[in-house]
Amino acid sequence: MAEAIAAHAVARDYPANALILRHGDRLGHAWLVTAGRAQALVYAIDGQMVLVHEYFAGDLFGAVAAADVWPLEAEVVAAEQTSAACVPAADFVLLVERHGSLALLLVRSLVGQLRATSMRMVDRTTLSAPGRVYAELLRLARLGDGTTIRPAPVHAALAVRVQSTRETVSRAVNALERRGIVRRDNDALVIVAGQRLEEMVV
Repeated sequence: MAEAIAAHAVARDYPANALILRHGDRLGHAWLVTAGRAQALVYAIDGQMVLVHEYFAGDLFGAVAAADVWPLEAEVVAAEQTSAACVPAADFVLLVERHGSLALLLVRSLVGQLRATSMRMVDRTTLSAPGRVYAELLRLARLGDGTTIRPAPVHAALAVRVQSTRETVSRAVNALERRGIVRRDNDALVIVAGQRLEEMVV
């Protein structure tokens, strides 16, 4: 499958914070993330940046149908150094029809995005702002060894992820450090008392 995609794709690299797609763009290509992380972002009416989707290696975004004429609802930005394979939408549809493994990848990617969006909506309506910070720290740690977040999250970026303000995130994380629930270790944030942190997610 990789060879089939490569035959139709153009490899693209984006530095951190580079704009990949603009809000309102009409799309004619699909992007398959091969390394790094990208984010779909919108601005709320109050000017606050809101995270809509997050794309990791193996995730897809852009046009995944040959006649995808809807304008893009958010801008897509490289959250870190990111690489992607860019495939014309019509070619992508043919690849999906010919390769069941690619169709499965598409389904998994879309279901994962839907689940992540649903979880953010639930957290937004059921958790306090500090509770969302704590839940996100636990989630980020589970992407690694369960206790270490490396590199340590930047407060402004964490605020976007939990739909809060940098000041709120800073207060929440600093309070955890004072209580010994988390600690900074060089470039990492280590969760020292995971059970206590889970109990604070309210």
